[in-house]
Order: sequence, then C-alpha cells, then structure tokens
Amino acid sequence: MSFFKKTLNFYIFSNLHIAVSAFCLVKITLLANGIEESKTALFVFLSTIVAYNFIRFYRISGVVNWFSEWMNEYKNVLYMISTLSLVFAGFLAIQFQLKVFLCLLPFALLTFFYVFPLPFKKIPLRNVPGIKLFVIGLSFAGITVIFPLVQNDITLAINHWLTFIQRFLFIVLITIPFDIRDLHCDIESLNTLPQKFGVKKAKTIGVFYAIFFIVLDFFKQPIDEIQLIIGLIVIVVSAIFLISSKENQSKYFSAFWVESLPIFWFLLIFLGLNL
Repeated sequence: MSFFKKTLNFYIFSNLHIAVSAFCLVKITLLANGIEESKTALFVFLSTIVAYNFIRFYRISGVVNWFSEWMNEYKNVLYMISTLSLVFAGFLAIQFQLKVFLCLLPFALLTFFYVFPLPFKKIPLRNVPGIKLFVIGLSFAGITVIFPLVQNDITLAINHWLTFIQRFLFIVLITIPFDIRDLHCDIESLNTLPQKFGVKKAKTIGVFYAIFFIVLDFFKQPIDEIQLIIGLIVIVVSAIFLISSKENQSKYFSAFWVESLPIFWFLLIFLGLNL
C-alpha cells in the first residue's frame, strides 16, 4: 500500500476527518454570527476525536474484519492521539463558564448513552429501534450550533433555533448514506431508515429533509442572500451524494466524500466572506 493511501486511511479512520468536519460546522455557526474565535471549534475537534475513538474501541467486536485489523494495527497511536486530545480538551474546558457545561450536558449524555445501556432499558440508544439517526443529528446540531453560541454569550433567538433545526436536518441527510452502506451489517432490530422503508424510500425522505432545509432559510429575518445561495449549493450537493449512495459502495464514499461536506460548506462560506 502506498504512503499516500496509508496516510489517507489513517486520517479518515482515526476520526481526524470527522473531527475536522465538526470543527468546520462550529466555525460555520460562529462566522454566521460574526464571531472570529476558534477556541470553541478546537474544543469540539478534540472532543470528537475522543468520543468517536472511544465508541470505536468500545464496539471493536462489532466492526467489519478489515477495520478491526486496522484498529489493532494502530491502536497504540490511536490511544495516544485520544489521550492527548482529552488532555487538551480538558484544558480548554476549565475555561468555560458553568452555563456552557449545562448546555453541553444533554448532548454529552446523548453521546454517553449512545454507547452505554440506558438504566431503564438495559440497551444503548444506538440499539433503540428507529432513533439512532436522530440521536446523531441532535447531538451534532446541539454541539455545533447551540454550544458555540452559548459559549460566546449569544442570546438564542428564532434565527438560531431555525439554524439548529437546519443543522439537524443536514446531519440526518448526510448520515443516511452510512446507514445504506451498513445495511449488510446492522442488526435488523435497529430499524434504520433503509431497513424500515428500503433504500429508495430512505433517499426520498432524505430529499424531503433537503427541501425542508432550504424552506427554513426563508423564515429567517433578515434573509442573508449569500448564506441562502451557499446553503442551497451545499444541500443540493448533499442530496446528490445521498441519491448516488448504494449498499455496495467504496469504503471512501461515505467515510471521506460524504463526511467532507461540512468542510466544503465551510470553504464556500470562507470564500464568500473574502470575495
């Protein structure tokens, strides 16, 4: 295997890629509100590495063989990266106000119980039929929209809540290709959208979310034409990826290309602000 491919695989499967995407989603929220700081986005970047690697190691027995072998090969490096990320995230966290921790708490609990059994159901949230996708959407929407606004003392208004709903819709939309990919390995009781409705109907539902995303932009006051155009571009590209997804897909299709959509979104906003 070439050095480039090994490096790319490590970047993707060590969860650095999804952490960069999470960083970009926070920056999108901050830039839309005229905030230039990056400390909040860096905290989310580090926390994402910790959370996703923890979930991966906890569930290593449930992953496909090639990925389990890859994780065992790089487990010491992954432990080191996760530990360093935890230390630096902790250093940033001690600077937060109490209200920030209270804001993070429900989304942190969603992440925790995504892996560990709920006290009253004896199973983790990811195994509760039909809600896995929405737990992911709520967690990411809260951590990348509500958290950075509270951290920067922004009073939440109707536009912010509309953005929260849009972010939830976007995350759900770009997660459906992962559920389509995992049809062959997800247990039937999960009741993911592709399992419950079939691949074609799951894609239709995703397209409906995309349309709803754009409609919500027209309820914001005042309407930001640049943000509207960028949002339209991003959601159309996301819908194209969704429609193109299939069960027998390349391991890079969802893990790299679909996961790159938040980065694409951030770059469009960065370019739009600097034109």
